[in-house]
Amino acid sequence: MEFAELIKTAKVENVMLTCPGLPSVKGTLCITSHHLLLSSQPGGNGEQGPVELWLLIRNVDAIEKRFVNSSGTITLKCKDLRVLQLEIPGMEECLNVASSIEALSSVDSVMMMYPFFYRPESMKLEEGWRLYPLEHYYQQIASDTGAWRLSCINREFTACSTYPPAVIVPAAVDDEAFRKSARFRQGGRFPILCYYHRKNGTVMLRSSQPLVGPNGKRCREDELLLSSVLDGGVRGFIIDTRTAQAAKQARMTGGGTESRSSYLHWKRLHKALERGRPLQESFIKLVEACNDPSLNMDRWLSKLEGSKWLSHIKEALSTACLAAQCLEREEACVLVHGVEGTDTTLLVTALAQVILNPACRTLVGFQGLLEREWIQAGHPFHLRCTHSAYSHARLKQEAPIFLLFLDCVWQLGRQFPFSLEFSERLLLALFDHAYASAYGTFLCNNEKERCLCEVKDKAHSLWPWLNQCCKQKYLNPLYRLNTLVIWPSVEPQSMQLWQGLFLRWIRSSHYLEEALEEMQHIAAGSENTLCSSLQEAVLPQTVTEVENKR
Repeated sequence: MEFAELIKTAKVENVMLTCPGLPSVKGTLCITSHHLLLSSQPGGNGEQGPVELWLLIRNVDAIEKRFVNSSGTITLKCKDLRVLQLEIPGMEECLNVASSIEALSSVDSVMMMYPFFYRPESMKLEEGWRLYPLEHYYQQIASDTGAWRLSCINREFTACSTYPPAVIVPAAVDDEAFRKSARFRQGGRFPILCYYHRKNGTVMLRSSQPLVGPNGKRCREDELLLSSVLDGGVRGFIIDTRTAQAAKQARMTGGGTESRSSYLHWKRLHKALERGRPLQESFIKLVEACNDPSLNMDRWLSKLEGSKWLSHIKEALSTACLAAQCLEREEACVLVHGVEGTDTTLLVTALAQVILNPACRTLVGFQGLLEREWIQAGHPFHLRCTHSAYSHARLKQEAPIFLLFLDCVWQLGRQFPFSLEFSERLLLALFDHAYASAYGTFLCNNEKERCLCEVKDKAHSLWPWLNQCCKQKYLNPLYRLNTLVIWPSVEPQSMQLWQGLFLRWIRSSHYLEEALEEMQHIAAGSENTLCSSLQEAVLPQTVTEVENKR
């Protein structure tokens, strides 16, 4: 396929661009294989200067057309929740532009997406992909405990197509047992370690549901695997992210959950979390309410409550706190799973680590967490983030699970403003790049697909750009290392709308940006003052010591 075949009109003059909160601009619209470009004419006599719009066409979620006389208006609703209007002179040009954008935004081939064509001069392709190697992270745990080992059972993705090549498993269990356990778990996702709590030696594992079926099928190797985790009388909790009724019904279709008689010393807890279509509908309802200027306060609050988005946040944080409490306070091991183990399971395990582990609350540590618990753990980004909140295509596999995670982290940052090294800007950038990006970090559904598409050989990683080019922009100026567990309030009144995301293009953030820049300036000045004070206090003492030695 050639991109030129999809572009019916490449250039249109005198196009008017309108977007909320900004003055309208007129200029030349150009359509390329991956971008929509609009360049306005320079202003004069006090008028606005030149304006340029660079919109990644992959970012377009829905297109609406309206015609008046001989001209037309195209409304572009974007995955980052922006809404842009293009007034195009000439009906034919308008139809051609709309058709071109629709065709280009619908290209589903991963290898035809922009990350495979983006080549920034200041970066090398190999940079970033080995910043957070799983092998090193797991090998450190294995060397610290002796009870765990690094296994290459999945090197060719033969045991599980959605796991990475390297996994960490109990040292007392051989690889053949893991192969049999994989056949007993949906999608081959057998229980593996995702977090070691160094304070007391407990661990958190994740997996998919066991394939018990209506006849109560058993797998001795799977039972042995989980039994080997509980050493020395340690208790275990299985947190199932489905209702007890849903888990019971899953047995009729071949799934189910671990029976108490077969998995001794493991206690099952059900904490239902929505995923799939209900979560996507909640996202859509919230965005619709945010974009409706006619709502009065009572109606707005009713719409906000009716979307149930804040309820989803509350339940996600509550479940993550339960997992963290089992590890920290009960000194018990935890296994988390739902059905496939690629959505709500990762939501819980990742949030629990942010709550428990101060290293995951740093900029670098948080990126490593995303690599381990989302990207290499097999969250299907390509399926879940095909469309955002505006698309008219209601596809079953779409769900904003990753957005829910980012929102929960934002809630943690709001309740603990000094404990996260990164700011809201980083979370916003991650949301944008998960849905449409110039980088290959969030491409595909799992590590196997990324290998088949040669993503790491032909596309750039997002992390070097965040760490080198824009690091200061994403840091929290109020951050101070907090080595304690951060227990968030999960009361309904503690959950707040993430205005920085959902109202980002509706309400001007000019003053908030100014306030953040001033905070960074003050924080930098405070650090310089502190350093100077320390130098003044320490340097004379050091000089005196040297003189005394002489």
